[in-house]
Amino acid sequence: MENVKQNTLVEYRGFRAAFRSRMAGNGEANFGEVVHGIDLSIARNGITALVGESGSGKTVSAQALLRLQSPDMIDYSGGELLFDGRDILKTSEAELRNIRGREIGMIFQEPATSLNPLHRIERQVAEPLLIHSGMRERDARPLVVEWLRKVGLRDAEKRLGAFPHELSGGERQRVMIALALINRPKLLVADEPTTALDVTIQAQILELIRSLQRELGMAALFITHDLNLARSIADRIAVMKEGRIIENGATDEIFERPREEYTRILLSADSGDEGPEPKAGENTEAASVSGLKVYFPVKKGFFRRTVSYIKAVDDVSFTLRSGETLGVVGESGSGKTTLGKALLRLQKSEGLITIDGQEIRNLDEKSLRPIRRKMQIIFQDPYGSLSPRMTVRNIVGEGLFIHNIGAKAEREARVRAALFEVGLGDRDFLDRYPNEFSGGQRQRIALARALVMEPRILVLDEPTSSLDRTTQFQVVNLLRVLQEKHGFSYIFISHDLRIVRSLCHSLLIMKAGKIVEAGTAREIFSNPSHEYTRTLLKTALTVNDRVPPQ
Repeated sequence: MENVKQNTLVEYRGFRAAFRSRMAGNGEANFGEVVHGIDLSIARNGITALVGESGSGKTVSAQALLRLQSPDMIDYSGGELLFDGRDILKTSEAELRNIRGREIGMIFQEPATSLNPLHRIERQVAEPLLIHSGMRERDARPLVVEWLRKVGLRDAEKRLGAFPHELSGGERQRVMIALALINRPKLLVADEPTTALDVTIQAQILELIRSLQRELGMAALFITHDLNLARSIADRIAVMKEGRIIENGATDEIFERPREEYTRILLSADSGDEGPEPKAGENTEAASVSGLKVYFPVKKGFFRRTVSYIKAVDDVSFTLRSGETLGVVGESGSGKTTLGKALLRLQKSEGLITIDGQEIRNLDEKSLRPIRRKMQIIFQDPYGSLSPRMTVRNIVGEGLFIHNIGAKAEREARVRAALFEVGLGDRDFLDRYPNEFSGGQRQRIALARALVMEPRILVLDEPTSSLDRTTQFQVVNLLRVLQEKHGFSYIFISHDLRIVRSLCHSLLIMKAGKIVEAGTAREIFSNPSHEYTRTLLKTALTVNDRVPPQ
């Protein structure tokens, strides 16, 4: 028993947490409990995965280790949270500042919003060294370069002066890992670190975390909504539901002999579908693109002369049929999102773009506005695309108001109906703000905002990346129902080939701005012709293979 205690780095003992819901009439905060007395141990030198659906309390429990939430927003209402023998819930702010970034490092779910957009990469990665080791910036530079190389950032020394927006999603995540580990902490907390990454980068990040965990001999708490992903990295898995840990054990035991029905549901939450067949007959053309190009100039020198171009989308052509879903698949930086934005005239481009038989590329904003009602987009990052100053009621209803659709009562009814369709039918949600929701719930709000306009074409840019596996397929089923009911056409941009396979009629495979393969989804999945497509499919099938602890 004594050896077990010595091998334990973190221990939750009856830990409870409550979030402020809203102000009461007397000006005092009302708190609603979201974590209900959990018990959990994290061993030194091992990886424990905390798995559950969005809103189950995973992130709240993990962030409590650093007490990141303001006491005005959260109350740790009971129990103990021991880190290396110290109760974090009773630790002073001075002690916490010493622990944060030194003894506990954290990788956040959304690196785009976690990295400071105004500071260069060098300064951000060096910050833990400057704060905790008293280093000067010039002395910290060799260590910063070493760690950026260690996490696999290409041309690390040349990227020191880059800002976060100049990096891809995978590169930003690597910077976050370097920042979290540069002080060689005892514990790494990784909160959904691969959520928005394509399958090849996802596999690289998982292997990177595992190899660094072994090299540094540290413990890791891995937060995810995907049990199969947890299987690829964790020694132990704890399953969380509605603020309680309902199952906890060794990874192999959880997968081979799950005790709880909820765990079995999570394990079986995969589509298994071959995907829909393209519709027979002369279904009409919803949109077509011919010779589409999006080039970004590269400028150098004192006079900022253009010396070359980044060809984000390079001579792309395709047709989107009414009532069908076109999947766009490729690695990070392949041009998928730029293609979607160019189609909707959110990105300047060259080439022909036709919507419902009307060429739109040269239309002015006034002429384009009626057509915009037919086209909606869901962005990859719901936190960044939802205004933090607007309530859900105003966010979802904004398009109706701008286009002067219906009277106030009708708009209210359509907002409620849209929220109900995406699983947020609780009337209390209407007057809440985005920061009061989990990542998965924010994505559903973004989906409701698009659906309320009843568009003809909907561009979905990684719309399920923030959702747990069971909710992902609920959303896919919802999209199918809406498509069947209204005849919507979808352009579905994703790195998750399981979702793509279950929803898409046809596919475009993109690499370096070009289409390398196109055809029906069934044909490409069963018999891919291009080597790059075969590599993507192989990686997607093996990314969840078990990586045995060493």
